[in-house]
Amino acid sequence: MSWEKFKKGKRNKPDVAKFEFYLEQNIFQLHHGLKSKKYRHGPYFGFYIRDPKVRHIHKATVRDRVVHHAVFRVLNDLFEPTFIPTSFSCRIGKGNHKGVAVLADMTRKVSQNYTRPCFALKCDIKKFFDSVDHSVLLHLLSNKVRDNDVTWLLQEIISSFTASGELFDKRGLPIGNLTSQLFANVHMNEFDQFIKHELKVKYYVRYTDDFVILTDRKDIFDDLLQEIELFLKEKLHLELHPHKVEVRKLNRGIDFLGYIIRPHHTLLRTKTKRRLTRKLHNRAEEYRTSEICEETVHQTLHSYLGLLSHANTHRLSEDLQNKLWFWMNDK
Repeated sequence: MSWEKFKKGKRNKPDVAKFEFYLEQNIFQLHHGLKSKKYRHGPYFGFYIRDPKVRHIHKATVRDRVVHHAVFRVLNDLFEPTFIPTSFSCRIGKGNHKGVAVLADMTRKVSQNYTRPCFALKCDIKKFFDSVDHSVLLHLLSNKVRDNDVTWLLQEIISSFTASGELFDKRGLPIGNLTSQLFANVHMNEFDQFIKHELKVKYYVRYTDDFVILTDRKDIFDDLLQEIELFLKEKLHLELHPHKVEVRKLNRGIDFLGYIIRPHHTLLRTKTKRRLTRKLHNRAEEYRTSEICEETVHQTLHSYLGLLSHANTHRLSEDLQNKLWFWMNDK
């Protein structure tokens, strides 16, 4: 049941607890609204997080988030088999660490064990979530969804949010909806298929709107970029971020998802190192002022060590552990 999936780890949150207190009544009303097509998606609560860059999150009501879970559970099984193996965002068994590992393996193949040149074209989409055209997305969903009732519900969810706030500007997906993750993959899967089957690109990875193409010939990128920009504009009504298109040689390092991939090893991005160190220092300060317990500090440390385990960072891991001990015991 979608409610059981949704409430996992959230039962102590006031809005979830309130919904559960009147669970039978709320579920019955929700079921009636969906069956009669009187259901209307509610408003969003907006707030900002740093992840590490500032992101504007839009949180739906508990009632609507239960619907999102139900929709995701059905549609994900329908669309998952259509996605390419090297799309890594918000998919079971994938994720950013797998994406980095696969890209690193690709660099070894392209460079023939680092004996030949390897170049990377790295790009991302300009304001991707804010730019998703609702009509394009609904058309792509209709390729698999033929049920009129489901189509109505998808239209209700998608039209519940516009990035510009303008009624007639039908663009944007809210960062915060579970369905937005799936919709983003459906939307960009069209691009993935174009890259793999039309442009015949062999070495390609994508995570949401961030993608990398590898080749041993730098001179093909100009033609590829023209094809990519034209497809994005005409088919998906999207455009590349003009300041985030770059060509890198492997021995200079390929920056992807917080890691730097180089021949023979993968490192953590410098900004990521600084952020981890700063956050761990803040945790130690909270411990010294009795705001948190020692176990909480060590939970944070182990989380960061897990992140570091995906790169060649043995010295950094030891350095962080030594610094943490000093910060916690400094009198």
